[in-house]
Amino acid sequence: MKYKNSRRKFLRNTSLSLLSIAAFPSVVNSATSKKNDTKDSCDETTLDAYGQGPFYTANAPLIQNNQLANINESGERIIISGQVYNLDCSEAIPNTEIDVWHANNLGEYDNFGYNLRGKTMSNSQGYYIFESIKPGLYLNGSTYRPSHIHFKITPPGFNTLITQLYFENDPYIPTDAAASITSGQYDATNRIIPLTQNTSGDLEGTWDIIINGDGIPIVGMNNLHLSKGMIYNAYPNPFVDEIEINYGVFQKGNVKISVHDINGQMVATLNQKMLEPEKYQIVWRPHIDLPKGHYFISIVMNDMQVHYIKVLKQ
Repeated sequence: MKYKNSRRKFLRNTSLSLLSIAAFPSVVNSATSKKNDTKDSCDETTLDAYGQGPFYTANAPLIQNNQLANINESGERIIISGQVYNLDCSEAIPNTEIDVWHANNLGEYDNFGYNLRGKTMSNSQGYYIFESIKPGLYLNGSTYRPSHIHFKITPPGFNTLITQLYFENDPYIPTDAAASITSGQYDATNRIIPLTQNTSGDLEGTWDIIINGDGIPIVGMNNLHLSKGMIYNAYPNPFVDEIEINYGVFQKGNVKISVHDINGQMVATLNQKMLEPEKYQIVWRPHIDLPKGHYFISIVMNDMQVHYIKVLKQ
């Protein structure tokens, strides 16, 4: 369905301020990091100044059903997802090993077993996702370290990147020796992401990883091509029988709305046609047998993915 709003009005009503809202699986706008929200850029994911740290345990098991933290783990639930890209953001990198570990709600690490430790893999479209709890704080000398998640990221056949992910509005970031760095090889600016509470009360964050590796040429950088179009809303989310997708086209082109499952398999192609710059909506009514779970909805223009969001089917 086409609206009569002009492109200028649409851009004004969906300003870049929307991009600071993480989008999974609540009402959605894809947010990669502060860097990608404010400019068209493709900056390599940086190392963390603390490196691997003292609490790493090798040979962590694969994360099952995307659940790093079991259902009984104390703490505020958190969902982290994103896409893995090569250094010029022209390709997504599938089969990237993502080794994750962090402290529990009390700021303590499990150094005897594998609680809150696990590995996941980016799927055939480069997407990854895991659910856990927000890490607690612990003293580092005379001050607390900010809440953080450790990552060891290994694309097939390429070197491993060891880094840490932080969260906006953490009061201990300015005093932390690693999280406060804003330039150079340990610049943490783009590894401090916003968290948004979804309708289930869980926190959600989106972090795209840009690393040296060989990928598949299916996407552009998530927000690098927002001048062409974007998906700015999907409702209701989570959904059961149907979901309404609202999107904008800013340049005339062949537009396709596609849906992939968590394994990267395409499950639906919606409304593939030549479209003029305008604001549109479409309703997706998946087959009754489609499994419950997380899905990625993307807008593809002239065979280039320009934006994606994440939704949850219940």
